[in-house]
Amino acid sequence: MRIAPDDPLAADVRALLEEHLADMRRISPPESVHALDPELLAAPAVRFLAARDDDGTLLGCGALTSLGGGDAELKSMRTAPAARGRGVAAAVLVELIRHARERGDRRVLLETGTEPFFEAAARLYLRHGFTPCEPFGDYALDPHSRYFALAL
Repeated sequence: MRIAPDDPLAADVRALLEEHLADMRRISPPESVHALDPELLAAPAVRFLAARDDDGTLLGCGALTSLGGGDAELKSMRTAPAARGRGVAAAVLVELIRHARERGDRRVLLETGTEPFFEAAARLYLRHGFTPCEPFGDYALDPHSRYFALAL
C-alpha cells in the first residue's frame, strides 16, 4: 500500500467520497452531517491523501485542514468496502498526523458520529491517542456528534 497526495476530484476518489457522503446523509440528520464535498477537499489549504494498492486500486482516503492557531481538523476518513480490515484507515491516519507534526500543528481535532456505524472509527482514534473533547471551531453540542483531540 502506498499513501500519497491525491486528487479528490479523480473519478475513483470522487466515487468513494460520494459513497461516504451518502452514508453520512443516510445515518445522521442533515444538521449533523459535516462531511465535505470533493470540491471543498480540493482546496489548496487541504492536505488530501489516498491509499492505493500497488496496482493503483483506491483503498481509502483522508484529509487534514488547518483551523488556524496551530489546530488542524481531520476530515473525510474513508476506507473502500473491499479494503476494510487491512489497516488502511490507520495508515492514512498516521500519515496525516505526521504531516500535522511536520507543519507545526499543536493539535489534531475531529468530529465523528455517535451512531453504532461510527464505533470502529472512534476505536481507531482512541487507539492512536485521541481523547474526547468539547466541540471546536464552528461545531456545537449535538447528540449525533462527538469530538476528539490529539495533542502533538
